[in-house]
Amino acid sequence: MKDNNSINKARALYYNLFANFFIVSSKSENYFELVRLINILKESPLDVESGKALSEISNILDPSSNVVLVQEFDDLFHSPLHKKIRLTASYYDEGVESGKKRVEMIQFVAKTKLRRDEKKFFDYEDSVGFIFSFMAELCDKIANGEKEYENTVHCIFSQILNDFVDEFAKEIYEHKSAKIYTQLMIVLHSFAEFERLYLEVSKPKPKEKIEKVVKAETISDEELERRAKNKALREQGPKKEEIYHGPVDTVTAMETDI
Repeated sequence: MKDNNSINKARALYYNLFANFFIVSSKSENYFELVRLINILKESPLDVESGKALSEISNILDPSSNVVLVQEFDDLFHSPLHKKIRLTASYYDEGVESGKKRVEMIQFVAKTKLRRDEKKFFDYEDSVGFIFSFMAELCDKIANGEKEYENTVHCIFSQILNDFVDEFAKEIYEHKSAKIYTQLMIVLHSFAEFERLYLEVSKPKPKEKIEKVVKAETISDEELERRAKNKALREQGPKKEEIYHGPVDTVTAMETDI
């Protein structure tokens, strides 16, 4: 039991690490929490390759400012000058930004006391940032005795993450603008393999690549507003003089609904 609790706490740390790379927040302490997590995990990595990748990320990141990270994030996921990498499970499943996988994630969320804080988090429930953050919180709850969430975690990984995480990681790893995120994908690959072993979930068979549906000229007003809000949040990133030394809430994208 003690070993399982330790494993679940470690799983929560890894999910939180990935969440902090994909959740946009105006809080400067989130960036410093990310730097802290990298320094912790690189000391006890899952394997040699992920350890090297975490050390490389630590060397690239500026410990006092998120400017480098935000620029690469924009180049990968928002820049009109480069191929944009999509961030939702639905896109990798159906080629649309909001589809069946979003509905499935909404149903999983409804089974818990956690809810998406729509005032702080504007992306969909099946976005990788939300999924990672949600899984981090659930793993932490499991480690603290709330075993009723074990099945939910297993289902989210087996039915949502497992199906697209390899394709998602490959697109980032091969992107010409990826440096920090290339190293992060090495860590994500190792962690995904660990999760498959721990949860006894088989790696999915390679699926036939579908033609992604991208219709920029028909972007909805809701989607345009969501992107504008996220861009505004990124531009409010931490300045050098804002270094935070205390503890932070590691799941800033959600609130507990009791």
